[in-house]
Amino acid sequence: MDTRFIESFVQVVELGSIAAAARFLDLTPTAVSLRLKALEAEVGTTLIERSGRTVKPTQAGSKVLKQARLILVEVKNFSSLASNNELPAGPLTLGATPSALKGMLPPVLRKWVDTYENIDVLIEPAASTVLYDGVLRGDLDAAILVHPLFDMPKTLHWRTLRTERLVLLTPVGMEGRDPFAIINENPFIRYDRRVVAGKMADDYLTSHNVHPNARLELDGIDYIADLVKSGLGVSVLPDWASGDQIEPALTRHSLPEPVPTRSLGLLWLRANPREKLVRAFLDLAIP
Repeated sequence: MDTRFIESFVQVVELGSIAAAARFLDLTPTAVSLRLKALEAEVGTTLIERSGRTVKPTQAGSKVLKQARLILVEVKNFSSLASNNELPAGPLTLGATPSALKGMLPPVLRKWVDTYENIDVLIEPAASTVLYDGVLRGDLDAAILVHPLFDMPKTLHWRTLRTERLVLLTPVGMEGRDPFAIINENPFIRYDRRVVAGKMADDYLTSHNVHPNARLELDGIDYIADLVKSGLGVSVLPDWASGDQIEPALTRHSLPEPVPTRSLGLLWLRANPREKLVRAFLDLAIP
């Protein structure tokens, strides 16, 4: 059985369409369809069916989906172990939040390229919740994400790389004023309360009896910073940017203590054939 056919089946199910799977696999939709037909002919049953504009697995397809994912993981593990070097063969599949990808990750990747020029890194940008699930399933070897608010299972390993305090972000020209007064007197752009730091910010303001006039609510620190810069309001965010990365048109204000912090770190499965690769990356990432 050709594992490329299994990969096409899994991607079609996960992405919901043959066209999307074709883009992901860098194939034509016709090629993906032919792979699916060949796989269905080999197993002797239909694995996917159309449902409106999308496709979904049949009952048989749903039954084999988990096993199909496991097969792909084991094939990847086999390839990694077949290495002539001390480290497993790549690529290292690494997830990262957008803020990590823009801020802390590039310097580490520069070190990686200089140190391990023959080992590729496949980067998957996503939100922390998506990355957490990806690591747990084994789809990602490791991920740089925000530590969740709950206790993680012992099958996972965590190493904190950076902590970020909440700050008030405003356009320039508001320096020296009481931060809570600024929040109360200006439109507020709320960091999405469904994410860790967004909930932290909301709980912090509530505990200080600050109830801002929230005009907008969204995820994405860089997007919020752009909205603040354009004059749409102020926001409470993690202090994600190093000193030389903050926009000149923006000001960060310290908030009254005690101020919550979020932790960014590296998460990976303990039982991972590429754990040596993960630890090699970690050695480069530790400040």
